[in-house]
Amino acid sequence: MAVTELTGVLASWRPAHVWRGGRASRLRRVDGNPPHIMRAVRPARLFATASVARRIEEAESTLIAGGGTAAATRLGADGVMIAELGGGVAVFAGNGTPFSKVVGLGFAPLAAVDLDRIEQEYHRHGADVRVELATLADPAIGLQLSRRGYQLAGFENVLGTLIDAYVAAPQAPGLSVTRARPEDSGAWIDVVTTGFLSPDAFDGPASDESFPREELETVFDDMRRIPGFRQYLAQRDGTLAGGATMRIAGGVAQLCGAATLVEHRRRGVQTALLHARLADARSAGCDLAVVTTQPGSRSQENVERFGFSLLYSRAVLIKRPPPHA
Repeated sequence: MAVTELTGVLASWRPAHVWRGGRASRLRRVDGNPPHIMRAVRPARLFATASVARRIEEAESTLIAGGGTAAATRLGADGVMIAELGGGVAVFAGNGTPFSKVVGLGFAPLAAVDLDRIEQEYHRHGADVRVELATLADPAIGLQLSRRGYQLAGFENVLGTLIDAYVAAPQAPGLSVTRARPEDSGAWIDVVTTGFLSPDAFDGPASDESFPREELETVFDDMRRIPGFRQYLAQRDGTLAGGATMRIAGGVAQLCGAATLVEHRRRGVQTALLHARLADARSAGCDLAVVTTQPGSRSQENVERFGFSLLYSRAVLIKRPPPHA
């Protein structure tokens, strides 16, 4: 029987299953008392405040800065810019690369003179300035950017869950997930790159970013060098089926991406990768797990099925270099 709400609580009954996907938990008797009307209780849902968003954006800032530092080992210090800006960070690590962006703004004052300097550095390379601005940030920052000529290019969603709300689930038969070893780096880069290059179709806006295979391979190689990063490999019936990443920073587990090869999709691979990372995050003492997705994407649908809540969105704002730059 589909039940969305039952009232009352009795100590002689307790949930056998937690709330999942909007279905009420099943209840079981633990002594001989008669049945009473119960309330099926959801696991604690994370509610996003500005303080929560600040914490997540700080983790995102250190992630992007770490990516810039990793890229500098390839490009040299002169080829990379990493600069604090308005409580966040601005990174340039090559034209059109995922690490070249400004993140974390809106939780501290933003000086116009500092933004002038950052814009000049991007435009010196002929690059757009890309700002990802949280909707829980100070609205004055968005107004400031729009007055400087920044234009809206898209959105991304930030979802999260409390680690304490995570409940382990049995793994599908034939699936196994392991931490990638250093000698697995080549296989890990290959499987996640291949998976990312074949995204599922979904009823939502297309990403404003796309990258060729060579660029993605370089980015993933840089990512695995960022402090706190962990890589995972999933096998299905002994065959490599997918891979994923997680970064731990300040008690926040950032699920930075997961990909499944096309021939292994709809077989529980993403679920297995998600559970493995959440279990590791709990063991590492994290209290919060977050993931960033395209609005309306299959990735967003997958994590919401497992208790992640939409916390806030980020507006992607772009300022293109002037014609003479």
